[in-house]
Amino acid sequence: MAAAMSGAVDLAAVKARSEAAARAATAPPPSGGKFVIDVSEASFQSEVLDRSFQVPVLLDLWADWCEPCKQLSPLLEKLANEAGGRFVVAKIDVEANQQIAQMLQVQSIPTVFAVIGGQLVPGFQGALPEPQLREFIVALLDAAQQAGLSGPPTAADADTEAGADAPGGEADAAAGPLVPEDERFTAAEQALEAGNFDLATERYNAILLSEPANVDARLALLQVGLLKRLSALPPDARAKADAAPDDVELQLAAADAEVAENEVEAAFARLIALVKRVRGEARMPIRDRMVEYFELLGPDDPRVPPARRELANALF
Repeated sequence: MAAAMSGAVDLAAVKARSEAAARAATAPPPSGGKFVIDVSEASFQSEVLDRSFQVPVLLDLWADWCEPCKQLSPLLEKLANEAGGRFVVAKIDVEANQQIAQMLQVQSIPTVFAVIGGQLVPGFQGALPEPQLREFIVALLDAAQQAGLSGPPTAADADTEAGADAPGGEADAAAGPLVPEDERFTAAEQALEAGNFDLATERYNAILLSEPANVDARLALLQVGLLKRLSALPPDARAKADAAPDDVELQLAAADAEVAENEVEAAFARLIALVKRVRGEARMPIRDRMVEYFELLGPDDPRVPPARRELANALF
């Protein structure tokens, strides 16, 4: 079940992000001038998620029959070429890639999203005029820079920083600036990959002890806790819970199983119904488990806000 977990917590899963970042580190950058790429369901992982750890990726969701798309796409291509690789446009035909459209909950086209470091960033719908589109790109690049991404330098940057005739300048420009790894996270991830949940917990806790506001360490710690519970989960966890609807521990275990299989709404419904049936202190572990799921999924997950409201109504 641990393998299914990366889908359940989507782009917020720290382990999934670290694996994607590792793949991106060895992936070749887009070939010269290829700053607009066609993406399919088969290539979404490598060309969008993994690539987003190198440069921000702009998702252009379109279809042949969409007239506004024919206005927007050439502008995006123009700006991508002007940026010289500081961001990549991933064109996704929603008719040919309906699973991606469903995953992103696309309601109309053209629709634009961005992905930075594995995280989905809200964009816009419709064909923006070029001035507004440029403003959006500036904000996108600012956000990418804050996230530690700067993309490969342009030729002008390479001339300025290394000199046009400097030995190895071209190779250095292609490589871009190196971002040093945090050895504390590396050590914790190594423990997690080895299946040593207690050691991983200890190492993430040590980070939080020195940096209480470190969001990545907090998310990673929650992930480790869930993965540890899943590793001990019996295959019939849900059947046992269904046979004992008021057993809090069995219901919590069944909810973990559902979250691991990306049946998040089912897990929320199970625990909210349980909150309504039990009283007093027995409600606290249920509430805490729901809050944990909310943190793992992130506030941008559309399943979280309604579940928060339902939980509040059930508790109060």
